[in-house]
Amino acid sequence: MVRNSVRGTVTAVLAAVSVAVTGCTSSAQDDGGKAAPKPRAAAESAMKGGSVGGSGSACALPVTFDLAASWKPEAVQLGKDEALKELARQGRVTLVCEIDAKPAGSIGFLRVWTGDRTDRTPRQVLEAFLADEPNVGKITYTDTEAGTLPATEVGYTVSSELLDGPRKKRAFAVSTPRGPVVVHLGGLDSEEYEEMLPAYELAKRTVRLG
Repeated sequence: MVRNSVRGTVTAVLAAVSVAVTGCTSSAQDDGGKAAPKPRAAAESAMKGGSVGGSGSACALPVTFDLAASWKPEAVQLGKDEALKELARQGRVTLVCEIDAKPAGSIGFLRVWTGDRTDRTPRQVLEAFLADEPNVGKITYTDTEAGTLPATEVGYTVSSELLDGPRKKRAFAVSTPRGPVVVHLGGLDSEEYEEMLPAYELAKRTVRLG
């Protein structure tokens, strides 16, 4: 499928586009909804550096959550370019916000994706999200909470001939009266992923409706 063949390059394209414009399926392994393992101790050490999602923040979202210190949020504005709009869509959600880890010393992003349908469960949203991601493996879904909201979380890996080994990724999804929200963590490699995991955990545990 052409769309899936270019999905692996979308991250770099959208990162460049958002900075320029704003200035600012494989089979899944299911754990049966068991509680997620406790995050590593370092995940509790992320220092709060503000929040995103509310009125006046860089990205207007259906939810708000806290940001790790020095992480920089920027709204993704694609204008009328239909090709970029298509690339910014994954599953049933569209990329609306990128939170850059570079000012904090890491290479990667927290990315926020939203949709307008309210009849999908968080699990269904994540399944569709991963169906549009090529070369995924080691998929594990977990029923959990994001803040006080019911959520589903998925951990998985992505393989590529350009990488030394599989790259870890993680995302959680929640339902809101304004549609689903997916918060996704991706980095340059698995080492960067581990370094950025505390910021992801901070976001997850502080989610509240906007």
